[in-house]
Amino acid sequence: MGRRSERLSKQGLIAGDLSGADDVIQVVSRAFDVLRCFDGHEARLGNLEISNRCGLPRSTVSRLTHTLTRMGQLAYLPRDQKYRIGPSAVAMSTAMMCGLQLRHLIRQRLQEVAETVPGTIGFLLPDRFHLVYLEFARAPHALGLHSITGSRIAMTRTAAGHAYTAALDEDVASALLAEMEREIPHDAQVLRARLEGNRAMLRERGYVTACGLWSPHINGIATPMWSPQYQTNVVVTIGLLSAMYDEQRMHDEVGPELKKLAASISTLIQNAEGGLYDNGSELTLRPAMPHKTVTTGEMYGLEAGARRVGPPRSLRAADGGRR
Repeated sequence: MGRRSERLSKQGLIAGDLSGADDVIQVVSRAFDVLRCFDGHEARLGNLEISNRCGLPRSTVSRLTHTLTRMGQLAYLPRDQKYRIGPSAVAMSTAMMCGLQLRHLIRQRLQEVAETVPGTIGFLLPDRFHLVYLEFARAPHALGLHSITGSRIAMTRTAAGHAYTAALDEDVASALLAEMEREIPHDAQVLRARLEGNRAMLRERGYVTACGLWSPHINGIATPMWSPQYQTNVVVTIGLLSAMYDEQRMHDEVGPELKKLAASISTLIQNAEGGLYDNGSELTLRPAMPHKTVTTGEMYGLEAGARRVGPPRSLRAADGGRR
C-alpha cells in the first residue's frame, strides 16, 4: 500500500508510466479516454468518431459508450445516432465545482492583469496530454484568442504545456514523453526538442515562452506552480498576438507581470487549506496560516504538508540538495 501511495504521489503520473501498466484497470482508463473525446457539453460524437479520436477499436468503443450511457455519463441521441455528455457527468462536474470558491479569487487576479495586458490570461490544470482552462480572463480589445473555461489545449504546442513539462522531475517527464511518442509521435518530438531549453528558461527567468508554436499569430508565456489541492503543477499563462508582442517585448513587459500574478495566485493556492469566508462583499482568505507567505523566489520550493515530488532536478540547487 505504501509503495503504491508513493507512486501515486509522483507529480504528473499518468496511466502506464512509472509504475507500469499492471496496476491500472484498463477498462476504467479507456472509459475516461472516451469521455475526454467530448470537448464541450454540446459535442455530439458517434462511435466511429470516438474511435478515431481515442485510438480504440470501434467494438471496444461501442461497449464503453453503451455502459457509460446506462450510467448516465453519456446520453444517446437516436435521431443523430450520436452521443453527448450525459446528465450524471454534468451533475458530477457541477457538484465538484461548487466547492471551489478559490476560483473566484483566482479569477479576480486574472482579470486585474487582463485590464493592463491585451491578451488572454488563463489558469490551467493538466489532463493527460492536454491542459484545461479552469479560469480565464480576457482584455476587452483582445483579438484572435478564443479560449474559455473548459477549453483544452495541447501540452506539446503551447507555452502552458511547455512550462508544465519543464517543471516535472526528469523521470516523470521521460515517462510522459514516452507515452506521447507512442500515441502522438510528431508532437512529442516537438516537445522533446525544446525540453532542455524550457528547463533552462524556467530556471533562469521563472517562466517559459512559446512563440508561434500553436499558431503563427499567437505568442505565449507561462509559469507553473505546485497545487496541494490537486497534487500536481498547475499553470498560469498569457496568450498575446505576435504582431503586438514579439518575444523580446514579452520578456521585457509581460514576464514581470506574469511572475507577480503567479506569486499572487500561488499564495492563494498554498493558503487555501485554511478556508475561505464571505466578508459581506467578496470571498476572502481566512487570517494568515502558520506557514509563511509564498514569494516569487520561493515558488518552486513549496511544501504543502503532504509529501510531494519536488521541483525538477534542474531547478534544484547546484549541489543537488533541496532548497
